[in-house]
Amino acid sequence: MKRIVVFGAGGRAGRRVVAEAASRGHQVTAAGRDTGDVTSADDVARLAAGHDAVVNAAARVDVPAETFFPAAARALVDGLRRAGVSRLVGVGIGTALQTAPGVAVHDAPDFPAPYRAFSLGHVAQLDVLRDADLDWLLLAPPPVVLDDAAPRTGRYRLGDTSVLPGEQAFSYADLAVAIVDQIETPTHHRTMVALGAV
Repeated sequence: MKRIVVFGAGGRAGRRVVAEAASRGHQVTAAGRDTGDVTSADDVARLAAGHDAVVNAAARVDVPAETFFPAAARALVDGLRRAGVSRLVGVGIGTALQTAPGVAVHDAPDFPAPYRAFSLGHVAQLDVLRDADLDWLLLAPPPVVLDDAAPRTGRYRLGDTSVLPGEQAFSYADLAVAIVDQIETPTHHRTMVALGAV
């Protein structure tokens, strides 16, 4: 049994992670905005103390992405160091995956500007994480709208930093499966990888 803190536990991804982890017998601390601020290192340290791993599924639409995601990454790095927790698994974004070497989905000429800003905010956290002494992983689902109602299949595939070929819909439920799997049996470290349907 692992002791896991889930930031963003009230969101669509976070709720699924809490349910998936609890169904496997893990002890889960659900951290929403009312219980802890993921951009506060003090809150992260307080909530993560005594746990084995942390999941970051938090996002804010009322704060610019280029501000929120790096701030959360900095707080997680500092707070987890203080709490003595080394494993962090977060939700990445598929639009940051590459379609060609050095070219992300969000670099397409017709990619909508507001969504590009949100995607770039996600990418900004990578610079923070890469400089940290932390065993982190971001799982980036396909660059499509995730299905909130699709059932859990328990099946998925992992790639690298490129969009997986033939990718279509993917469910929040299977995103949660992959996240909890990477806490139970880590196979990827200090990187962002593509996640998709089988």
